[in-house]
Amino acid sequence: MNNELFNQAKDAYRARNYELALALYTQCLQDARNPLGPGEEGQLYHQIGNCLVKLNNPTEAIQSYTLATADGAYDACGAVNYNLGMAYASLHDFENAERHFEIAVSDRKYGAAYKAYAAMGNALMKMGKTAEAGVAYREAALDDANPDPTKSLLNLGVCFMALDRPADAASVYESALQLNPPADTRNRLYANLGQAYVAVGQMQKAVHAFEQALADQTYFLSDSARIDYQKAVGAVSQGASDCTQKMSPVMLGNDMSGLDVMAEPLMDYDQDGQYALQAADGYAAGYGPEGYEGDPGYQGQGSGDMFFTATDEEIEKWSRGIAKQDRKRRNVGLKALVAVVFLLVVAFGACIFLYIQGFGFPSQESVIGQLFDDPKAAVDTCFADEVDAAKAATLVELVVEDPEVVVDGMNKSMTESTAYVTAQTPQGGDVDYKVSLVRSGIGWKISNIELYFASQN
Repeated sequence: MNNELFNQAKDAYRARNYELALALYTQCLQDARNPLGPGEEGQLYHQIGNCLVKLNNPTEAIQSYTLATADGAYDACGAVNYNLGMAYASLHDFENAERHFEIAVSDRKYGAAYKAYAAMGNALMKMGKTAEAGVAYREAALDDANPDPTKSLLNLGVCFMALDRPADAASVYESALQLNPPADTRNRLYANLGQAYVAVGQMQKAVHAFEQALADQTYFLSDSARIDYQKAVGAVSQGASDCTQKMSPVMLGNDMSGLDVMAEPLMDYDQDGQYALQAADGYAAGYGPEGYEGDPGYQGQGSGDMFFTATDEEIEKWSRGIAKQDRKRRNVGLKALVAVVFLLVVAFGACIFLYIQGFGFPSQESVIGQLFDDPKAAVDTCFADEVDAAKAATLVELVVEDPEVVVDGMNKSMTESTAYVTAQTPQGGDVDYKVSLVRSGIGWKISNIELYFASQN
């Protein structure tokens, strides 16, 4: 590799002249007079991807990072896949983002797995996978390299609240507060702790937690937290400091307030002999007033929040932070581990309960919608295995095509369901059906269709 050209590219990158850096890295990659050594192709594609990110072009950055991962001699699998995950997340492709975060944390040589775990938790939350997100936040909090595990513990508590486990959420928030977090994180923790106490009926503790959140007058409660604060104050003033009837987070609005996006930059080794700051989030707003507060995404030139070189002072400060937090982390690890076990148990129990109650995927309503949306196509996709193709074709002859079919009623059990359906003919008339369904794996399939006449039943 042309080391002189490579160093010029690094200097341009550090000077935030990303267009020049991109051109020089590309020239270095294509320099036929200076053949590339083992791993150098991957290193150049990694740096080209960083430049493209700085130039607000995550789509082409993904292509470059992917080429970097194709170089088996380039020993930076974790860092590149983390960058890939962040690039996909900035495009709101959270499934691919999660996949690359998984690869990043599987690289034992990657020294910042907590970043990938935290970002994975954010992606899983965006996909509605709350239990899985809790596991990811727990791993981020327990990573010895994490300089500030309180943010991941904050998010783990939010997951517990979303899963109707306020007692576990309170335990996590209390553990995080023992680590003496920064003021803004501490205030969020106290506000969330207040809501968790309200949810379990401990009103005196709730009032104290809310007052701690507001003590320095820099923090403002979310709408749901303000309502909970008023409830707690009212209960205490009436002499009911501990309510016997607990309130579910669902009743309280379940607005995900307090979900932290790790807005502060995180340290990462940039594979060129320097430490670099990388953005910790690329997600859109949507998790409450104190959750996703914006969509920083991947900023263009001059953003200064990722991939640029840190000063020696910043590196030293970061190292001191790791040492300080490491002395306080042991008790948190045990509590977080116990808490996440509860989370997994309740998630498994919820799945079993829903299965027994007749819920499934695809649901009965979904299968019926497919049937009436395209009866002929439904012959191959919507019928149970015991219904042969000839019988299925005969049954669909009864069906009036209606994409807006109405399910009037449903009798559900664990293995069988019966739906009463009304479809509208092109002439405007109504036709009533009785559709029988049977369990197929975790979902449902149709076993019989017949015309239904209410006057005769």
